[in-house]
Amino acid sequence: MRQPRRFPNMLRLLFLGLIAAFLYYVNQVVQPLSPNLFLPSPTPTLSPEIYISEAENLAAQGKYAQAIAEYQKAIKSDPQNPANYISSARLNAFSGNYAQAISDASNALLLAPNSSQAEAIKGFALGFSGEYLSAESSLKRAIELDPSNASAYAYLAIVYSQQIVLGQETLGNLDQAIEASRKAESIAPNALESHWARGVVLEITSNYEEAIAEYDAAVAQNANIAELHMALGRNYRTLERYDRAVEEFTKANALNPADPLPDTYISRTYASVGEFGKAIQYAEQAVMDTPTDPFMYGNLGSLYFRNRQYENALFALRLAIRGGNTPEGVAVEGLPLAPGRVGEYYYNYALTLMRLGYCQEAVEIAKAIKQFLIDDEIAVYNAQFAIDNCISALSSGLPEPTMIPTPTPRATATPNPETMTPKTGRG
Repeated sequence: MRQPRRFPNMLRLLFLGLIAAFLYYVNQVVQPLSPNLFLPSPTPTLSPEIYISEAENLAAQGKYAQAIAEYQKAIKSDPQNPANYISSARLNAFSGNYAQAISDASNALLLAPNSSQAEAIKGFALGFSGEYLSAESSLKRAIELDPSNASAYAYLAIVYSQQIVLGQETLGNLDQAIEASRKAESIAPNALESHWARGVVLEITSNYEEAIAEYDAAVAQNANIAELHMALGRNYRTLERYDRAVEEFTKANALNPADPLPDTYISRTYASVGEFGKAIQYAEQAVMDTPTDPFMYGNLGSLYFRNRQYENALFALRLAIRGGNTPEGVAVEGLPLAPGRVGEYYYNYALTLMRLGYCQEAVEIAKAIKQFLIDDEIAVYNAQFAIDNCISALSSGLPEPTMIPTPTPRATATPNPETMTPKTGRG
């Protein structure tokens, strides 16, 4: 009745013993060296101070794009430090990257809601983005948070002055700009922002030599801000020191090559001295920089007109005024009639239409100019010039062309003057 006795399988015991020995080795030797044996090794993270130090060195060399990239690394390494967001916002604002500056400053304010400096930089960037009410609100709050913040007063003066330059000022902006610039100067007379603010105020009050001195003082502290070189160029151009103007606009262009304004100002400067070939080249580059901007087409078309390249002028000015699509399929929205530079585009368009025999549309545009720009002597004169010549052409029985011409490859030679010449615009 007794069952036979079974003996253990020796091979199985040996196998289990080997497994136990391996686990003991792992536990005692390997695991202390690698706590996460079966997980990927973590990538070592550098201290945020290393990124900040590199960013500061790059910024001092004027390498703002690389400096901003280092600040972003510092932000990823230490996302709770508002100082890194503020530093990045300031460099973005000085580089013309206003949307990113607003974003960085806003993130800083989430972490430090009472940061006067973050609020000031946000207001500065909002102002240069055309959001003047929001900019004023941010800058005034920055001053409330810290009444000794000279940068906030300086930025406020700059934003008010920007509104005046663009014709979007409200009552009292000039006095407010002067007062804010004086306040910044009293708090920090040698600060870059204080010199900048005083320069802008002196510029808009037609004190161009004094404005240049203030801008030069700002550039002496930081030569890597494109907007300062643009300001110097504007003042030199007003004083008809065209070589210096082109020099400053070229520096601005090198610092911010994606901005069409330096190319635009260079084109107008060359046009002022009759070098339309060079002027057209820079105006064409401005169009390439921002192919959706009707102002760039208006500037280019006006230069074509002044160089007697009427078919090219018609194409560019039609895009500026009527809108439409470029040959590359880019949509351009037309500009409504307005005083100033836009008015110049309109009467150049009317004169171009007149030159090419499209008198019906020329008279239509000219009549609108006479009706809505009655205080602009040059615009009214040129509108009447187009009407008179079209009436003369129509009375002689000349038929209008049936097709709008397409643009031809650029030709930049300056032609001989014609006997019937309208008044030139604002240069």
